[in-house]
Amino acid sequence: MVNLDALIRREDFELVSQVDDSPTQIQSIRATDLALDAMVYPVLRKPDFQRETASWTPEKVAALVKSFLEGDLIPSIILWRSGLSGKVFVIDGAHRLSALAAWVQDDYGDRHVSQRFFGNVIPDEQRKAAESTRQLIQETIGSFVELSHALRSDDVVSGEKMRLARNLSIVTLPIQWVSGTADKAESSFYRINQQGTSINDTELEMIKARRKPNAVAARAFIRAGTGHKYWSSFDAPVQSEIESVANDVYELIFKPHLGPSIRSADLPAGGRGYSADGMRMVFEFVNFVNGVQTEMRLDESGAGRRKSQNKEAAKLADDLDGSETVKYMRNVRRAAERIAGNSPGSLGLHPAVYFYSFTGRFQPAAFLAAVEFVRELAEKRQLIQFTRSRYDFEEFLVKHKIFLNQIVRRRGGWHRSVTPIHQMYRILLSGCTEGASHEQIIEKLQDPKGARLPIEVPGPDAYEHGRDFSGRAKDAVYLSALLRDSTRCNICRARLHPRFSTVDHDVRKQDGGNGAPENAQITHPYCNSGYKEQQYASK
Repeated sequence: MVNLDALIRREDFELVSQVDDSPTQIQSIRATDLALDAMVYPVLRKPDFQRETASWTPEKVAALVKSFLEGDLIPSIILWRSGLSGKVFVIDGAHRLSALAAWVQDDYGDRHVSQRFFGNVIPDEQRKAAESTRQLIQETIGSFVELSHALRSDDVVSGEKMRLARNLSIVTLPIQWVSGTADKAESSFYRINQQGTSINDTELEMIKARRKPNAVAARAFIRAGTGHKYWSSFDAPVQSEIESVANDVYELIFKPHLGPSIRSADLPAGGRGYSADGMRMVFEFVNFVNGVQTEMRLDESGAGRRKSQNKEAAKLADDLDGSETVKYMRNVRRAAERIAGNSPGSLGLHPAVYFYSFTGRFQPAAFLAAVEFVRELAEKRQLIQFTRSRYDFEEFLVKHKIFLNQIVRRRGGWHRSVTPIHQMYRILLSGCTEGASHEQIIEKLQDPKGARLPIEVPGPDAYEHGRDFSGRAKDAVYLSALLRDSTRCNICRARLHPRFSTVDHDVRKQDGGNGAPENAQITHPYCNSGYKEQQYASK
């Protein structure tokens, strides 16, 4: 998708009743009004409850620009003007207006305005989408600069582009104004956007919870502390910490950026951040780690209202000074550091072992289940036990990766599968500790009197394949080969993620070991610091 979120600045909506005493309002917008040095563009704003402007494909952006130049019917842009500041807020039509502004400014998420907005933290997928859009528009329409120049020199473009250039001088986007207070403008937004292409539950919940710590934290994490600063009302030191922690977590779970297919074992722990599911995954991660239940998040009129069994749960309050947001974010960083990264307590879980299905698809439920499993290990002081059994534990997971797919398919994604995957981990660790065989562990997982997980070992004829390899089949082959050839930790012998590792003294310094390469071994961070030191301490 093309990220146009920078093209119209987002700003906190002014919940103040003001009489608009402005002169007669304009009834349409020209393309030239959206240039950086125009009179109209600098006063345009998106309300803070507007969803991210990043859900159109290159083809859809190009189609909008073409429709505009052809004079086709385009729904009116709905605006509201603040009588307090004079700024004009886009209530509906932000994507349409942003697509046209992107064309005028030649910025489809990768040029000057976007670079400044995102602090130069622009994922490869975003850059590729921008370049794809630019190329498509150049081939089918022509750039804004090209068509503008054509009006002054009609021999520089083809006849078709000359026709579009002449249209550029007269076509406009129609405007409809919302009159009344800010409350009316906001209610208009919800009503409009629940018709046609509606806002999904996560988007709507985060919009309505935009001042609550879980939503502010999630917004910070998904863009590494860049983009619109939903935390801008907090004191400067709080803002600085939010941006620092956000960047730390982004580096831990979303780097490197995941490409369209798997060709490397260096996979991001949190999947593809720049995706339709990325925001939901981060929001669920924040809520999960901080124990924010559904009944705490949604009020009676909130988005995606669900029946709650716990009527006594306290509602989550707005965060007025940022202290709760910082607390939530620190908790998330602590959880992320347990499973990824190089901090001394990190288990350095290999993403391909824990978070990706056998076809190479990232599974959010598996990610959240692993977070909870590791938290439980630390709380129950079972990290040493896990490390002793880690080799057998992970060999089972790799051999039976199909179990993850089966659980998610039969129980459903996201939260519905977290508990059964967590159950599988607990039973598996118990079985590995007791020295049980794979067959015995599978019997426990399937036991109707116990977990009764929906798993089964597939037979040789369980799958049907066409003559050609599908994309998922290719990913499955590469993933299998990458897991087979993975580097191993020299202490626990389990697979080692290339970025979640440390160099350890084989013979410790206190025992006379030196820093020669011959005395070095590559290990998981926790194996090096926690497990190894405990083994020596217990002798």
